[in-house]
Amino acid sequence: MAISPGPLFLVFMLGLVVIPPTLAQDDSRYTKILTQHHDAKPKGRDDRYCERMMKRRSLTSPCKDVNTFIHGNKSNIKAICGANGSPYRENLRMSKSPFQVTTCKHTGGSPRPPCQYRASAGFRHVVIACENGLPVHFDESFFSL
Repeated sequence: MAISPGPLFLVFMLGLVVIPPTLAQDDSRYTKILTQHHDAKPKGRDDRYCERMMKRRSLTSPCKDVNTFIHGNKSNIKAICGANGSPYRENLRMSKSPFQVTTCKHTGGSPRPPCQYRASAGFRHVVIACENGLPVHFDESFFSL
């Protein structure tokens, strides 16, 4: 007599197939925001820093107009999705404390490399979108005064 798998077993197996791709997608979006916007220990923070980092992070083909690097540890950035963040506008979170940042602005000319950037270093609150407790998008349009 063969025992057939019960409905709970089938649901469990379906869960193994469906859930990991979703989690992997969240992880890839989190990895992307870190690649584009995180630099824990910057060296310089001047125009050369921007040109070097934008090229290193593959943000120069075409030349990205504006990009901000957040200087802090990953856990503090991740915490904006929880205790270190407050709701802001639709589906966004604002950090409760300012972060050290460097904003790199393309100085014009051709959108093709070589790209030239102007650096602006300072401290500001960071606004991000979160999914499943992970940062997945940095809101470049927010500037605190």
